[in-house]
Amino acid sequence: MSSSNLHPMLNVAIKAARAAGAIINRAALDVEAVRISQKQINDFVTEVDQASEQVIIDTLLTAYPQHGILAEESGREHGNQRSDFVWIIDPLDGTTNFIHGFPVYCVSIALAVKGRVEHAVVYDPTRNDLFTATRGRGAFLNDRRIRVSKRTRLAECLLSTGFPFRPGDNFKTYQLMMADVMPRTAGLRRPGAAALDLAYVAAGFTDGFFEAGLSIWDVAAGSLLVTEAGGLVGNFTGEADFLEQAECLAASPRIYGQLVGLLGKYSKFAGAGDKAAVRQAMASDAAEQAQEDEPQASVQDQPAGDAADAQGSDAQQPGADKAGPAGAPF
Repeated sequence: MSSSNLHPMLNVAIKAARAAGAIINRAALDVEAVRISQKQINDFVTEVDQASEQVIIDTLLTAYPQHGILAEESGREHGNQRSDFVWIIDPLDGTTNFIHGFPVYCVSIALAVKGRVEHAVVYDPTRNDLFTATRGRGAFLNDRRIRVSKRTRLAECLLSTGFPFRPGDNFKTYQLMMADVMPRTAGLRRPGAAALDLAYVAAGFTDGFFEAGLSIWDVAAGSLLVTEAGGLVGNFTGEADFLEQAECLAASPRIYGQLVGLLGKYSKFAGAGDKAAVRQAMASDAAEQAQEDEPQASVQDQPAGDAADAQGSDAQQPGADKAGPAGAPF
């Protein structure tokens, strides 16, 4: 879709995303010079995040001064907090990738009107890939219409996910999830930028995505891309009201249903029976691990008397006297 046919609000979001992308690309030329702060363990923010967010906010509020802002780094400090129009911004999704020079990160901007996402932009500055969507008008990558994958068999599918990395995240549960999913698919990837993961599902580059612990700015724009590309998005149990539930599952419709069947029991909204089964599986895994870690008894570990008894019993084995010169067996 050409820019002349885009909704004016989407055009402003594109302008903001490209301005942020220019800041990110300039900083990427000398990423070791970027100042980094740590919000919590394994959760970083850089001066690039902050500068990117500021240029996005300035661009949006210049065009729409009465709109509200919900941004990852500054929260609701800017704009009109009572507005029905709220811009949801992640200025650099994939900060950890960025500070290591790993080129998988993006800018994510969505506009929610009365709580429903209506416009979305995900911009990958390293590839100059621009993903856009307006509710009811389809999803696009660089002006080309995109659709979710047509695969219907999970065994043929490539999925993406995100691993737990913050204090308090439940890595044991994720291990069980991956153990359920990986043998049933063609592959599982962890790129490290949820907004871009969702854009890739929309474009059919991957067949599905799941992750827990996400915030609304991680998924708002990408979720509209997926639904406008013909896919489904919800929490792990398949419920569509997921934006602020810290669970996201997205895929083409046929694959989505199969993933809900696999992942639903790991949802915080799962039934009591499913939760009990997961706890039992975790306990079983822990017991097996403890058994594997337990040192095996050996002759060297035995008391001297027991070792001597063991050697004596060996000497009485049939054929023990059948030795040639220098004790060499026949």
